[in-house]
Amino acid sequence: MSGYTAIVAAVAAVAGAGVAYSNGQEQKKAAEASMNQAKASALKAEKQADQDNNRINQKKPDTSAILAAASQAGKGGVAGTMLTGPQGIDPNALSLGKNTLLGG
Repeated sequence: MSGYTAIVAAVAAVAGAGVAYSNGQEQKKAAEASMNQAKASALKAEKQADQDNNRINQKKPDTSAILAAASQAGKGGVAGTMLTGPQGIDPNALSLGKNTLLGG
């Protein structure tokens, strides 16, 4: 009977080792899933923080500087464009030599 008891003890030891290995694998998978979820949460938080920062620090046009530059360009009068200048275009130059309003 002593041999039988040794065989049962050996089988029980192997079965215990198998259960321990299986539990270890499950814990490893759970740890990896938890780590992946933590990474995803960190990336989401980083993106949200970046969006919040961009929302707070929106770039806005400096309208007072634009208006000041436009009034200086026209020397106190009507501001012109780069193509026409402050005097504009003579409407007679647009008629193309015809009498009609459409130039045709």
